[in-house]
Amino acid sequence: MSTVAEIEKEAAGEHAPTKPPKVNSAAFKEVPQDRAIRDRIRAAVEQFVRPLDKSKPLTKESTRAMAETVLKSLGLSESVLGFTMVMLTNAFWREQVAAIPFHRRLLLLPHCLKNAEGCPAEYDEFGLDCKKCGACDVGDFRTKAEQLGYKVLVSEGTPIVLKIIVSGHVDAIVGVACLNVLEKAFDKVLLAGIPCLATPLLSSNCKNTSVDNDWVFESIGVHTPPPEQKTKTFMHLMRAAHQLFEEPELSRLVPRPRAGSPEGDPLRLQEQIAYDFLARGGKRSRPFITLATYDALRGAPATRAESGWELPDHVKRAAIAIETFHKASLIHDDIEDDDAFRYGQQTLHRVYGVPTAINVGDYLLGLGYRCVSRDRQALGAEVAADILDKLAEAHVKLAEGQGAELLWREAHDKALTTLDALKIYALKTAPAFEAALYTGVRLAGEATAYEKMLADFSRHIGVAFQILNDIKDWVGDDDNKLLRGQDVLAARPTLLLALALEGLTPAQREELLHLIGQAHAASGARAEEIVARVRQLYFAAKVFEKADKLVDKFRAKAEALADDVEPTELRELLYYLVDSVLEKGELPQPGVVQFVELGK
Repeated sequence: MSTVAEIEKEAAGEHAPTKPPKVNSAAFKEVPQDRAIRDRIRAAVEQFVRPLDKSKPLTKESTRAMAETVLKSLGLSESVLGFTMVMLTNAFWREQVAAIPFHRRLLLLPHCLKNAEGCPAEYDEFGLDCKKCGACDVGDFRTKAEQLGYKVLVSEGTPIVLKIIVSGHVDAIVGVACLNVLEKAFDKVLLAGIPCLATPLLSSNCKNTSVDNDWVFESIGVHTPPPEQKTKTFMHLMRAAHQLFEEPELSRLVPRPRAGSPEGDPLRLQEQIAYDFLARGGKRSRPFITLATYDALRGAPATRAESGWELPDHVKRAAIAIETFHKASLIHDDIEDDDAFRYGQQTLHRVYGVPTAINVGDYLLGLGYRCVSRDRQALGAEVAADILDKLAEAHVKLAEGQGAELLWREAHDKALTTLDALKIYALKTAPAFEAALYTGVRLAGEATAYEKMLADFSRHIGVAFQILNDIKDWVGDDDNKLLRGQDVLAARPTLLLALALEGLTPAQREELLHLIGQAHAASGARAEEIVARVRQLYFAAKVFEKADKLVDKFRAKAEALADDVEPTELRELLYYLVDSVLEKGELPQPGVVQFVELGK
């Protein structure tokens, strides 16, 4: 059995040359229904956590290991493992949440606590607009929190929470949620090092649930002086990456030459379209990677402190350049695939026409190169040349991968092997990660010793990321394109298709190739029919299970490379990227109709 010291060392990542091995994710299962048992677990984890080094955030693996140790010491079943993990993270973060002013905290409440009968509240874009009628616990909790100065949100899930966090409006979260929602939060909120406290609902039944009200009120009101030790967090860098694309910062860093032109000037309109798309949507993961890599090689000051780590403008502009290339590729990719939506809005070529959209993409490419070339004095000529060379290399590889995909689509023979698909993925997706990482390294100093590792690491997470994206196409992607099943209708050479062609009987293979050949020209009922049948064939070939295993394989390769990286700060960042970029969603399930247009 692991000792407290061993688990603490594993949780902190100190003196450990490699990342803790992955463990199979256990179902969170149940909340103890006996309040005495809940209190007993809570007291035990508070005692367990007290001596831990809190300078580095918990991982899901170390949290689980500690929770298992606590349960074993209490003689309790692992059926309450999820509840114990939540109690453990609460104990870990309590002091740091308590030190954050009330007006910088967010209270997150679930819909299911509201009074189902006669609730007068309405839903807006952020969730339930509670009327504070006093008919349910939601109003009581909200009233208490708002009296203290909290921002309050009645909603579900973590995406909206992360958007609020990176926007800079709050620094900590106090929440109430069922264990299923809290399990997902481990992979997002805790991984990024965002201080939070959570009270689990006593039941996952959305129509009939309750919570330990005194625990919620206690969490809302907790307030103490700042602790001596603060946990590392990527929150500051996440915010910095988002703020690059907000006005007036974007125009300050990358001035608009046509801003002073007359309102109806076509040149000003062209510029406006490009800047608007650059600022629109997205997770800003690539500029974040550049900023975080630069930070890691300078001792990670931004992950350790709230101030004193300000980034130079030439570093910020280099990060912007990474995003301009990404956005340009999206515009061109949407044209080539004739996609209808991007970031929840119509694609540029659907709004302005194909010629204008192509030109906007080209404009962004030029803007990206200029962001680096015009800073050659601050960067140094050699550094600027190396970064520009890496960006150009990434641009060429991306065009190669996209070109191979387009030529495959036009070919009469639609045969595709998994090796073919993986080669295309390595060219289409990996170069952007490599360019973002390399740019951060080169901004901080010499990059020669890291180049091979960065290329291999980027290839592994890039390929795995693309496989996950393919799987997501069959369960919907609210953050990106709004139509499900589009890879089939666009006749893309996906890994899923390759796996199916290799795993089906000759007759099924022939049928699948015939369907793919028809898909690009199909519409309406015929398009739905094709997607539904291809989906059946994919399940027959077990492609989703096979693809999921391949993601694990590439993930393991990326982590193995990170194991040997120095300094520690860069190694920890690479681990974080693996966990955050390769976050898994739900696999498609047989018998569920997936081809629907979201938002209608």
